[in-house]
Amino acid sequence: MAALAMSFMGAVHPLGDSLAVFRIAFCLVLLVCVLALPRGGYAQTFLIGTALLGLGSALWHRIPVTEPGPVTIYQKNVLHWNAELSLLAADILSAKPDFVTLQEVSEQGEALLHALKTAYPYQHLCRFSSLSGVAVLSRLEPIDDGYCRIDYGMALITVDLPSGPHHVAAVHLSWPFPRNQAAQLKLLSSDLRKFEHPFLIGGDFNMVPWSHALTQVAKASGTQRSSPARTTFLIGSVPLAIDHIFAPGGGYVETRPLLGADHFGLVARVHPAPQTSVRINAN
Repeated sequence: MAALAMSFMGAVHPLGDSLAVFRIAFCLVLLVCVLALPRGGYAQTFLIGTALLGLGSALWHRIPVTEPGPVTIYQKNVLHWNAELSLLAADILSAKPDFVTLQEVSEQGEALLHALKTAYPYQHLCRFSSLSGVAVLSRLEPIDDGYCRIDYGMALITVDLPSGPHHVAAVHLSWPFPRNQAAQLKLLSSDLRKFEHPFLIGGDFNMVPWSHALTQVAKASGTQRSSPARTTFLIGSVPLAIDHIFAPGGGYVETRPLLGADHFGLVARVHPAPQTSVRINAN
């Protein structure tokens, strides 16, 4: 009960978001515990209601709420030592996305960028180390030189879509508390508010959709998370939805295979902002 209650307190302390990752598991354990209580008692009724409310707060994210949009984004954590880059490149090409957002692009992983160079000639890679970096690949020529933040992991370009300029970003945050996700998130949110155009964002956020962290990302960027939530990572047999794609009007997202990585890929067909040149919430 305590762990479940604290999983709703990410706005108070980062530990809340760490516990939110396992909210569904806490609810299922609580339902099992109910079996040890006298049937029909008030305690049993209270615990069942609490568990069902907790489950509902998480599981509704599995329901698609937005129709597919006109812009396609392929999101993938590549994995530093991926040995199936040629298969991954083929899958990306078969999906025909407008943009590709990548994480854990190692020096070895740059072979993937080379394989996609013809279809995606505009590539912006922000390298953190020989083992990792984030990248945005685009069919459209950017209208700026790109932007990098290695302290929290973001690569960003600006492109001109039919409805106006949009920033396209790849993000990679660390795991939550006791790791430094909260500090990275503070920097990311502050940064996002400084840009004037609407955002399209793909990332490995290492956080579930019902967390306070992702609420902050959506608010700071003026976007909606594409739905439904898809499992992109497994801790043992526990499925987690920790990779996400955001756009001004949300979108519909589907899962792609592992293809040598430890994260499933995502393809979202998203809705960019309507005809506009400046974000109304860019403050």
